[in-house]
Amino acid sequence: MKQLVAFDLDGTLALSKQAIQPDMGEALADLLGVAHVAVISGGDWPQFDKQVASNLPARADLSKLWLMPTTGTKLYTHQSGSWQAVYAELFSDEEKAKILKAFDEALEATGFVPEQTWGERIENRGSQITFSALGQQAPLEAKEKWDPDFAKRKVIQADLKQRLPGLAINMGGSTSIDITREGVDKAYGLKKLRDASGIPLDAMMFVGDAIFPGGNDYPAKELGLDTVKVRDPQETLSVIATVVACGK
Repeated sequence: MKQLVAFDLDGTLALSKQAIQPDMGEALADLLGVAHVAVISGGDWPQFDKQVASNLPARADLSKLWLMPTTGTKLYTHQSGSWQAVYAELFSDEEKAKILKAFDEALEATGFVPEQTWGERIENRGSQITFSALGQQAPLEAKEKWDPDFAKRKVIQADLKQRLPGLAINMGGSTSIDITREGVDKAYGLKKLRDASGIPLDAMMFVGDAIFPGGNDYPAKELGLDTVKVRDPQETLSVIATVVACGK
């Protein structure tokens, strides 16, 4: 039995940018009864609060929940009745300007012009800069149809890698590309979690929907964790039920 189960967020615990459903909240509360739980994803803290933290049942043991926004470059734990930031690693102004310029150039060079966008397409999350192809407020249906096989983003990703050597560029969610400092990916975040929690990596498992080369969950597999690839939150519920059954 693993001491900690770590999850991706969008596509794994919830639909993109959506709150976890009540059955997922109950399942996570059950899991927190037998193990520590971590959530690591590209979104920033407000998104984590909206999607996860504020949607857990009162019975959930929050002292065993580790929330890791922006691919683990931030860590939040529940202390003295509220969520507190344990650490945050932020880009400098110079780094941010360089990344934003590269995004503009890459999109122009690859000829990517979506038919319609909803809201801002590039978001500065402090320790991560994220490109959302259809905009931050795009409806779920449009996002799911846009790039289901990651083919469109792979073209943009390849161009960005030429322009931004020394930075990590990974695809996440259903329409996004995340840029962090070199070496910052979910493996990096999970090692930071090991250090903060005292739980060794071989006592962790990881569940995600993008565990394939180029996917932003794949570094967890490369790190050597036991991983479970899921299709969607419904399949994640089955994985959690199995883990809880084994832990009782």
